[in-house]
Amino acid sequence: MKEEAILLGAQRNSIFGCKNKEHQGYQQEESELATEYHLGVLKAKLAKYRAQLLEPSKKGEKGEGFDVLKSGDARVALIGFPSVGKSTLLSTLTSTHSEAASYEFTTLTCIPGVVEYKGANIQLLDLPGIIEGASQGKGRGRQVIAVARTADVVLMMLDATKQDVQKLLLEKELESVGIRLNKQKPNIYFKVKKGGGIAFNSTCPLTRVDEKLVQMILHEYKIFNAEVLFREDCTADELIDVISANRVYLPCLYVYNKIDQISMEEVDRIARQPHSVVVSCNMKLNLDYLLDRLWEYLALIRVYTKKPGQPPDFDDGLILRKGVTVEHVCHAIHRSLAETFKYALVWGTSTKYSPQRVGLQHIMHDEDVIQVIKK
Repeated sequence: MKEEAILLGAQRNSIFGCKNKEHQGYQQEESELATEYHLGVLKAKLAKYRAQLLEPSKKGEKGEGFDVLKSGDARVALIGFPSVGKSTLLSTLTSTHSEAASYEFTTLTCIPGVVEYKGANIQLLDLPGIIEGASQGKGRGRQVIAVARTADVVLMMLDATKQDVQKLLLEKELESVGIRLNKQKPNIYFKVKKGGGIAFNSTCPLTRVDEKLVQMILHEYKIFNAEVLFREDCTADELIDVISANRVYLPCLYVYNKIDQISMEEVDRIARQPHSVVVSCNMKLNLDYLLDRLWEYLALIRVYTKKPGQPPDFDDGLILRKGVTVEHVCHAIHRSLAETFKYALVWGTSTKYSPQRVGLQHIMHDEDVIQVIKK
């Protein structure tokens, strides 16, 4: 009898023990979910307050030398910490002289220069050195970052002797003011409505957010009627970026200067990192490769025109963006040309044979030759 009682007691304890473990598991899952929701709401609050804090005051005056007119075929912003070689690079690549010295903050205003490469005029802006806390306005950082937002590509100049410390600090400063480097815009459809509550849907399984978290984040922004469709597995941060609608997504090329002061092994390690180029401005090393990569990141193409019965004009090509159609080319030649367009003959890599007869929607490639036939 004693043995049976002991066995029954053991069974009862094991059953209750399992139930307790299950209960503890549920509690842990619930607490983890609660933490996720709490973090999501805190991130939304932080993004909202930061946006309010960084709004420029109406009384503030414009910084001298920062209101630079956009010119040329593309604009490149040269940013980095003081004394990393930005002014030296500008003076080397362009005919513009930017004061360069061994002390910090030599450049105090925005100095524009023009790089002539493959027939294109690329505007290169030498911006004053950024310091830690620039996103809060330290060291005229706000003006520098405002100019960077208008660029087509960011050239981040880094000191190769200082590992990746500068890169991480600069990325953090730019992230905090809504500049996203080498990132795609989140594939989330978001539209505020006048009524009907929050309509939430997704075309793929979501592992980072759920409907409740989305609603909590939207409520934090005082949005109670909206349509949200996730087309990819995005994070709460990416949803906040879409709601804020003031984020800028820019390609960035990390340029590591002063490679003549580090070992070959370290140069090799840095050169193999994504989006990175190693150079030496003082010794003029690898600058041609830098320009090649910059051209690639700007996504520019050259299209040459041809008149009937004459050879192509290779001296004066049209500089356009990658993915342009024949219609864009017509607008670039003359705004009324598309209206009288009949067909075009194209020679180059975009065609199956040369010349090929194409319509307005044909996509052009780099170094294609086009002859437009009018009605």
